[in-house]
Order: sequence, then C-alpha cells, then structure tokens
Amino acid sequence: MTETKQVTIFENDPDSSSYEHKQSVDQLQVQFAKFGLTANQCKVYIFLGKYGSNTAPDVCRALKLPRTETYHLLTTLQNKGVVSATFEHPIKFSAIPLSNAIKSMVNTEKERVKKLEIQEQELTKIWDSIPSFHNEPMEAKEDKFQMLQGDNQIYGKINDMIINTKKEFKIIGNEKDFLKFYHANFLEPLDKSEVELQILTNSSPRTLYVFDEIDKTKVKKMPSSTKGNICFVVKDNEEVLFFMKNTESGKENITAMWTNSDAMIYSKNLLFDLLWTKSKPI
Repeated sequence: MTETKQVTIFENDPDSSSYEHKQSVDQLQVQFAKFGLTANQCKVYIFLGKYGSNTAPDVCRALKLPRTETYHLLTTLQNKGVVSATFEHPIKFSAIPLSNAIKSMVNTEKERVKKLEIQEQELTKIWDSIPSFHNEPMEAKEDKFQMLQGDNQIYGKINDMIINTKKEFKIIGNEKDFLKFYHANFLEPLDKSEVELQILTNSSPRTLYVFDEIDKTKVKKMPSSTKGNICFVVKDNEEVLFFMKNTESGKENITAMWTNSDAMIYSKNLLFDLLWTKSKPI
C-alpha cells in the first residue's frame, strides 16, 4: 500500500497548496531564532503546533529530517520546555501553547543571565589569582577593530558605547534601523543625559514617533538624494561602530564593525557633519 505524502507549510514548491504560508513561516523562524532556537528546532515546534501531536517518525517524514536528528531535536525542545511527550507507545510529541512556550524560553534565558552574573565574581577572583608575566611599557594607542554579527552582539556593543559616553554621541541610520534602536530602548537614556546628541535619519512621518521623547533640535532628516544604506554611531570621537549589513539589506544576520581607529573615526565624522549641514530638522 502506497504511503500518502503529507504536504506541509514548509514546502518550497510555489504550486503547493501550503506555499501561501511560507512567508509567515519564515518570519516565525526569524523571531524564534531570537529565543535561541535553531532553524530545524523552529520547524519541529511549528509543525507540532500547527499539525497536532505526532510521533517522532511522523515528524521525521513530514519535515524530511534524518531520523537521529529528529529524536535529538525533540529531546532538546523538551528540555527547553516548549514540547511535551506522552507515556503511551509509540510516544507522541505536542507543542506547548505559544504563550507558555515564550514564557518558558524567557525564564530560561533569565536564569542563564543570573548564573552568569553570579559567576562573574568567581571568574574575576580566579583571573586575578594568576599573575601577569609581562611588564610592557605604556605605548601609544593601538588601532583595534572587532567584527560583530547578529542583533545580540551588535546592540550589546552599542549599549556599552552609550553607557560610557562622556561628551557626544552621533547616530545615522535609516527608518528600519531607528525602529530597532527604539525597541532596544537606546535613544531615551541618551536624551536624558547631558551628552551632546545628534541624530540623522530618513524616517518617514509614520515612524517619527520613535523620536517623541527626544529633543527635536537633536534630530534631522537627511536629504532624499542621500544614497546607500548608511548606518553608524560615533562615541566621543574615540570609537565608531558601522553596519556592513544593516536591516535594509534584508539579511537575517546583520554585520557590523567596531574600531577605535582615528582615521576611520575622522572619515565617519566628516561624512556625518557634511550630511548634518545639508539636513533639515524633523
């Protein structure tokens, strides 16, 4: 007897009856990735959530995954608290309701952060117990750079720059960049500080609400003739972080570079100041 092939919302065939849901599935996978789920873990959770309880072989066949990997994925999702299993034979797996799954993942992340904070003192104590075996003289500042990939690394670095700003902070970006900055709550602390803040954006009127709490004299709209996806931040003429692939690129993993290079800081400041003189207050 021929086994009927199950057509799922993960099909890439445009002629498939489920293809219309592909964009929503892709968006879900991007959002779940922020909670630490891999692409295949997302697929398994979505499949169980939308197609109901299934055995491991069912999941394996429907998602075209290797048998061993499928069992590993299901075990990992159980450990994360987003999938449950029955005692019956064969075992059936079910997705925990989305709201409960999110709470579970958030709580897991909070516990992980707490443990890291507790371990900080112990790590510092162990580090300090080992003497330094060099006695290098103070030298002139070295130019350094750091490659950053993904929201966590990049926005963590920007937040660190903001916290340590003493005099001035410059930000330039497109509409999507500032929506990200707004939801990451970067802008409000800057406006409430005594730091000299300058913001350049091409945001449309529908998203200017992100600057509601900002002194409007500190925000200007770039000329429509400005080309390219420009996004960078400059701190105290000491550090610059610029996006090599930002939100406008449509890539899942955005990429940025941080550096304290005087030449790079000077060139970015020069570009920023030139655009500032050509821009108008919002």
